[in-house]
Amino acid sequence: MPQLVDGKWEKGDVAASEMKGGAFHREPTSFRTWITADGLPGPEGQPALPAEAGRYQLFVAYICPWASRTLMMRNLKGLQDIISVSVSEPELGENGWTYAEPQDAGPRVGRIRYQHELYSASDPHYTGKVSVPVLWDRKEGRTVNNESADIIRILNTAFNHLTGNTLDFYPQVLRPEIDRWNALIYDTVNNGVYRAGFAKTQGAYEDAVSGLFETLDRLEAHLGTSRYIAGSRFTEADIRLFVTLIRFDPAYHGAFKCNLRRIADYPNLSSYMREIYQWPGIRETVRIDHIKRGYYSITHINPTRIVPLGPLQDLDQPHDRARLAGQGAHAR
Repeated sequence: MPQLVDGKWEKGDVAASEMKGGAFHREPTSFRTWITADGLPGPEGQPALPAEAGRYQLFVAYICPWASRTLMMRNLKGLQDIISVSVSEPELGENGWTYAEPQDAGPRVGRIRYQHELYSASDPHYTGKVSVPVLWDRKEGRTVNNESADIIRILNTAFNHLTGNTLDFYPQVLRPEIDRWNALIYDTVNNGVYRAGFAKTQGAYEDAVSGLFETLDRLEAHLGTSRYIAGSRFTEADIRLFVTLIRFDPAYHGAFKCNLRRIADYPNLSSYMREIYQWPGIRETVRIDHIKRGYYSITHINPTRIVPLGPLQDLDQPHDRARLAGQGAHAR
């Protein structure tokens, strides 16, 4: 894909650097500093910065499920006035993630148009892909973290003393169950759709699609008796699954050839998806127009770059999840 090499921007095909033997292998993230309430080290001793209102900024794209995780957590935790957001254009072009208008990244870096400027400002010799989301430190002018799994856990707890919002989406008692589901869902669903869409061989594609739909079938059965992934309580596992489900029918089913079935063909999964979409603060993190424009603009997947008009979806259609015991988005 377009990437930085020793701090210099090089153009290229999306995901080209992550292909090995015709199969897609996601490149690890590089910036893993934590934020804690008092700046003390994070989990497993990661270096940390202190939580401060107005100091941090999220750079995201609505097309991206990894970025959307962070937007969901920001809203659920009431951080809209604590952490600012900059939203990229949906198309990933030859200059990578691009902002329609220059974005203020703080006094040290100033205004930027391209996501790669944040990476080279953080590390002048950075080599690798340039992704969203980025949790940015405006004060020091550097990337704090670009791993969405870390960012949602940072937002879950680090700013509680500033907001008074103590909702916990990674509760201690459920962590083994959450982690177990996260591992399966990441490998076969969240990343599985990309392994299918970017596959260069028939075998790699079929392997990804088979695993994807095996897990979707399993989730459909599970959600027939469980309101949420880890039981009766909404957790980060639901956030991580939702962002893929909401993109599935508009993008992955067509652009990525994940077309054995639609989410609309799964009664429990589709109702579960609508419930989460309809919660206050969640629909604002979903832009179906950006999602379709972004995925169908990937030239080597869709050479004509024509964006389909469909599918027609009614995400406000009533759901039936209240029939199952659960505490909803406000579980503590």
